[in-house]
Amino acid sequence: MATKREYYFDNAKFFLIFLVVFGHFIQPFTDDHKIIMTIYHFVYSFHMPAFILVSGYFAKGFRKEGYIKKTAKKLLIPYLIFQVIYTIYYYFLYNGEALLFQPFNPQWSLWFLISLFCWNVMLYAYTKLPMKWSLSLAVLVGVGVGYIPFVENYLSLSRTFVFFPLFLLGFYCKKEHFTALKRPAVQVGSVIVLAAILIGYYFVPEFNTGWLLGSKSYETLSQENLGGLIRLAVYFVSILMTVAFFSILPKKQYFFTSWGTNTLYVYLLHGFVIKYFRNSEWLDTINDSGNFAILIAASLLLTLLLSTKTIRAITQPIIELRISIIKRFFRTKQESY
Repeated sequence: MATKREYYFDNAKFFLIFLVVFGHFIQPFTDDHKIIMTIYHFVYSFHMPAFILVSGYFAKGFRKEGYIKKTAKKLLIPYLIFQVIYTIYYYFLYNGEALLFQPFNPQWSLWFLISLFCWNVMLYAYTKLPMKWSLSLAVLVGVGVGYIPFVENYLSLSRTFVFFPLFLLGFYCKKEHFTALKRPAVQVGSVIVLAAILIGYYFVPEFNTGWLLGSKSYETLSQENLGGLIRLAVYFVSILMTVAFFSILPKKQYFFTSWGTNTLYVYLLHGFVIKYFRNSEWLDTINDSGNFAILIAASLLLTLLLSTKTIRAITQPIIELRISIIKRFFRTKQESY
């Protein structure tokens, strides 16, 4: 059972990181194409919530000695390193844009690293309460933070509080909960739910993507009065879609399963390609041709490329602060002689 469970979550992480890359590829086309906008809203309604829920599920050992220190090394050091690298990269990519290093204002997708560290720390406080009260408090804070205008991207505070209920829910999930989702009736219902939400997004008029990103205040989203209710609705849809995703997710080992173990590499590195793509002539070429199938292929190829051992060996020193892959390579070469 342990092996099957591991395959199950590796499969989940592979599909989710692919959707992260795909979502970033199609974002520039959302304003001009209704179907692309629909797919974008559909993907963003569950791909990060599901990723966050999985992260919470695997945070059950947070009370072990050295856990926070290990987590800080795994997340905060790469965050600072890539914050510097992306700052320099953007400086040259955007033709001399101000070179200003802001350690507390995460560059683009780096928000996840700092939020993930905070979620692990927040478990110490929230788990002192009974489950129903800790989850209720997390949702209350996630809804309430939207009313504070200045809490947005700084230290990823908005996303940290908005998405924490998903992390906490994942922490409380047990293997039996995921097993129950594999019942045929639940799987059929999940397919229907996902299809209904996809169709619903097509007909929802002027839905602001900011509600799915979790990084904007209600004032910024122009919904100071109804913001709390809208966020509750987004929570409901996100959880519903996340449950449906895990229900239809394959649990056996497949050729792509092992790629789900390298999601951190894909997450940190794909931004270089995405940002270059958004600043290139390829953007207009694809938009004019309408051949968006290219973006699916590009997303898959980029996900696979960044999961390869070669890329991991080259970038492991700055992502994991280790060179174990290179060491294993040379050790194998020496043993072969």
